[in-house]
Amino acid sequence: MRMLSVFPADRRLKILESVADVQTIHVGELAQRFGVSEMTIRRDIQRLERDGFLRRTYGGATAHITRSLDLAFNARALQHAREKRLIGMRAARLVEDAMVLFLGIGTTCEQLARYLPARPETMIVTPSLPIASLLGTRAGRTVILGGTVRRDELTCSGPAAAATLARYNFDVAVVGAAGLSARHGLTELHDDDAEINRLALERATATLVVADGSKLGAVTGAAVGPASVARTLVTDRGAPATELDSLRALGLEVIIAAADDGTGAARAPQVLAGASHAGKES
Repeated sequence: MRMLSVFPADRRLKILESVADVQTIHVGELAQRFGVSEMTIRRDIQRLERDGFLRRTYGGATAHITRSLDLAFNARALQHAREKRLIGMRAARLVEDAMVLFLGIGTTCEQLARYLPARPETMIVTPSLPIASLLGTRAGRTVILGGTVRRDELTCSGPAAAATLARYNFDVAVVGAAGLSARHGLTELHDDDAEINRLALERATATLVVADGSKLGAVTGAAVGPASVARTLVTDRGAPATELDSLRALGLEVIIAAADDGTGAARAPQVLAGASHAGKES
C-alpha cells in the first residue's frame, strides 16, 4: 500500500520498526510504501546508522535490498516499550527498600532506574553509562564500574569493572536478559557482560531478572548461569505460559507486570523480605 505525505522522522521510525520485525530492509518496497525514491530510503538508512539507531552486522547493500542491519541500543528501547515500562515500574517497587543495589545493563533495567525513588541513603552500582547518567543527578550514591566501554551499548566490562564490582555486596542484584529459559538458563549477547552479571548475582542476597516476554525461551551465546541464579522474574503477559511454568518448577517466583495490577495503588512485597541488608564494601 502506498503511503504519502509522511514526515521524514515518521518514515525513519517505520524503517526501524521494519528492522525490528525482520532484520531486513527491502529498499524498493519501502520506497513504494512511502511514495519516495529508493535514494531517499537509502539516505534514511544512512541517517539512522549515523545517529546510532542502526548498525550493519555483515555484508552491505544491493540495488533493491539492504540486509544485515541490527537495532542498536537506543533503537532497541523502541521494542516492546510499553511492556518494558510496566516491568520497570513493577520491579522498582520490589527493590525500593534495598540500600545497596546492583542494576545491570539493557533497556528494561533503564526503565527500572527511571521509576526508582530517590533516596539519599541508597547506593546503586551499575555497568551502564545511560543508567549512571540518569541516576547521577538524583539523591543517593551512584557508582559506575569503569573499565572498557563498549561503544554501541555504552556499558562497562573487563578486569577493571570486575575489580570494582568485587568491592561490594548487594542487597539485590537486578539484571536484564538477552535470553532466559528453564533449559538453557540466563544468557547474554556478550561474554564480558555475562561475566559482570554473573559476579553481581554471586554477591547479592536477593536476585531479580527483568525481561519482557520476547526474551523468555530465547537463548543467546554467552551463558550467565542456570535460571535458578535468579530468585524472582518480572516479565509481561506476552511471556510463553509453558516457559513460565518450567521456570516456576525450578523455584523462580514469577511476577507478571500489567497495566491493571494496581502498580501505583499499594505497596508491593519486597524481594528483601526476611533478608538483612548487605554490607556496602567487602
